[in-house]
Amino acid sequence: MDSEDDLHYSTDDDCDFYSGDMDMGMAYYSDEDDPEAEDFVDDDTDDYFESRRREQNFTILNEFDIRQRQEDDITRISSVLSISRVASIVLLRHFNWSVTKVHDEWFADETRVRKLVGLLEEPVVHASNAREVRNHTCGICFESHPVSRIKSAACGHPFCASCWEGYISTSINDGPGCLMLRCPVPSCGAVVGQDMVNSLASNEDREKYARYLLRSYVEDNKKTKWCPAPGCEHAVLFDAGNGNYDVSCFCSYGFCWNCTEEAHRPVDCATVEKWILKNSAESENMNWILANSKPCPKCKRPIEKNQGCMHMTCTPPCKFEFCWLCLGAWSDHGERTGGFYACNRYEVAKQDGAYDEAEKRREMARNSLERYTHYYERWASNQTSRQKALADLNQMQNVHIEKLSDIHCTPESQLKFITEAWLQIIECRRVLKWTYAYGYYLPEQEHAKRQFFEYLQGEAESGLERLHQCAEKELLQFLNAEGPSKEFNDFRTKLAGLTSVTRNYFENLVRALENGLSDVNSHGVSSGTSSKSTAGSSSKAGRSGRAKGGIIRTSGSTRSDDNATHWSCEHCTYVNARSATICEMCHQRH
Repeated sequence: MDSEDDLHYSTDDDCDFYSGDMDMGMAYYSDEDDPEAEDFVDDDTDDYFESRRREQNFTILNEFDIRQRQEDDITRISSVLSISRVASIVLLRHFNWSVTKVHDEWFADETRVRKLVGLLEEPVVHASNAREVRNHTCGICFESHPVSRIKSAACGHPFCASCWEGYISTSINDGPGCLMLRCPVPSCGAVVGQDMVNSLASNEDREKYARYLLRSYVEDNKKTKWCPAPGCEHAVLFDAGNGNYDVSCFCSYGFCWNCTEEAHRPVDCATVEKWILKNSAESENMNWILANSKPCPKCKRPIEKNQGCMHMTCTPPCKFEFCWLCLGAWSDHGERTGGFYACNRYEVAKQDGAYDEAEKRREMARNSLERYTHYYERWASNQTSRQKALADLNQMQNVHIEKLSDIHCTPESQLKFITEAWLQIIECRRVLKWTYAYGYYLPEQEHAKRQFFEYLQGEAESGLERLHQCAEKELLQFLNAEGPSKEFNDFRTKLAGLTSVTRNYFENLVRALENGLSDVNSHGVSSGTSSKSTAGSSSKAGRSGRAKGGIIRTSGSTRSDDNATHWSCEHCTYVNARSATICEMCHQRH
């Protein structure tokens, strides 16, 4: 008999992991006699996604939104500090567009802040008041120009318009540094504001300057970032309130706010960095070389054995012939040493321990490579499946939804459950993909966690495959139908239910992995972890599901002690009360 001390995850606290929020899942299951069943499904789905939107800790901004927020901040600073719009921009730029920081610094020491950013209260050089002075000498070209052609910043240093135009144009073409342009005099720190730039720069340069200013609002602000998707011009305003760094842009690209890589829950950013580096670096190439090659005894270049016999010949100019097993000269080999396919010398030396260390290193490299390949292939496979699901979703939205609406005489608004199922498939593929990176870096010595993780991962794969199968294969019969059918309503209920169950399971899976599978007791766990996990999940799911008259399982198997009171639907794996003759989930007859 297994004790509850053996596994922490077989306690009552974890029953929701397997069944999810039962109220959420059961909201999709309706009585066949309920005339409002269809509306109930769609309304509940809308409520769910609306609640998810309210829980978002980020806001997607287009160019208009960015410009509007920027103008609001400028106006707020200008109003509170009673300064010009240009001065407000200078202050906000210096303090990374933080209104609060500007207020704090300004009211703490206005004089220091003015000097710091170059907002002079009085000019350094006073212009001559003599009316007879009609010309001034430019401080750059040292030529005499009419007073009307002489311009200066707040400091009063005079330069001709032509020199100013060249100075401003060069700075703008050099990049965003032009936003903090100062007086050309090296010892002067007076700022050159946007008003002066606009009055002297060309139309093209003015547009560049305005673009730099707009982009600085995103790039210099700690709370905003551009979406990293190629060609996307949206920005994200982020509020790190709930610890979730995943962001989804309007362009459908999901990324991590913290590291700007693609969204990668449940693994952390450090793991993603290591995994990406491992996938692209030469480390696995070296592992392959170590596992599948040996150095030539003469020139030491690595050689791969690609033919059956042990007679190896190094490439020119070395051309050394040697035995693959013992690395001795082939001239010392022949029938007496084992022929072409064996080496008695090697076997004797191996028994004496002469080759143990080299072979051990080679075997370790081979095992390491095989382990990495196992996880990488499955990681890449889920990535491919996700890309295919994205393409299928696009086709569904652009072609199939309209076709289904016409065939089954159903408004497109009532077919959202299909696109929501595909969106859930795409999200689950992403999560499942990163669980393989999680598994690769899970310590080998933590056997209980590893076994429990593999069990949960397997259940997640099974549940996702059921949802994917339903959304992809079972939908085809309704796309090819000649007219409306009653079975379509049953399909709606089944697909919506599977979407809910899968969503709940994956959300709980993500939370469990992010918590490091903390519920697992790594001491005193026997090799039967998987079976005990199944039993634990079944019994706990049963306890959490009794109020609803059924149990949601994440696998199609049932325990013998449940058979007397429940039966598992072979279509959707929902576990029903023994007295039921029709599955409460998919309405298939037992």
